[in-house]
Amino acid sequence: MARSMWRGAVQFGLVTIPVKLYLATESNAGLSFNLLHKTCLTRVQMRTWCPYHEEYISRADTVRGFEYAKGQYVVIDDADLENVPLKTVRSIEIETFVPARRDGETARFVKSAYYLEPEAVGRKAFYLLQDVLREDGLSAICKIVIKDREALAAIDPYQRTMLLSTLYWPDEVRSVDELDLPDERQTFKPAEVAMARNLVAAMTTEFDPAQYHDEYRAALQKVIEAKVAGEEVERPAEAPKAAGKLVDLDIYRQHE
Repeated sequence: MARSMWRGAVQFGLVTIPVKLYLATESNAGLSFNLLHKTCLTRVQMRTWCPYHEEYISRADTVRGFEYAKGQYVVIDDADLENVPLKTVRSIEIETFVPARRDGETARFVKSAYYLEPEAVGRKAFYLLQDVLREDGLSAICKIVIKDREALAAIDPYQRTMLLSTLYWPDEVRSVDELDLPDERQTFKPAEVAMARNLVAAMTTEFDPAQYHDEYRAALQKVIEAKVAGEEVERPAEAPKAAGKLVDLDIYRQHE
């Protein structure tokens, strides 16, 4: 059974909804590599070295420290983190409700996703909030402390529960001004717009995640299996080179 990684309450106005938080995703990379010494293929060790005592130490002999001045540290332990005078340490503080659309200037940069599970005493209020968000097309923008850091987040209805997605703070999102983008808007002929719409319509379907899988991981696994068996690794056929033009519009120009 899944184990919760955070326990607290969703709060807005005078409403308090006790909830648990669960990771909604997990990494299925499957394949991992170890660092080996090139000459003997022995796995190398990463050890913690204390330059003051000039000796290796165990991880159990380390503490968490903050450098407040050059070479000067203050130790911060778990009790200090628990006693941070901030409401979001044990609560999800909803700041506002916004339209759930994710286009244009309202696009969100998501870090991680978590499932919310209501405690028994808060189920009615939890699902009432879920229904309101779903029916009115809204998202709840909130703040929460996870892993010693306060995060900006959004709560959205998801299947039989709600999904909390942590977001990047505005000052963590790089400006598009760093890109080489034209200032002027592009103009298109009606035939070009019609062609693009036809191509998009022909490829439009319902998104089914079950149809997708990690092809790179599967191919890499075959390479590893071949090398273990002492077999020659088959090289894939070269992909056709991209044409100079993405689309030939001559057929439309003939009818202008």
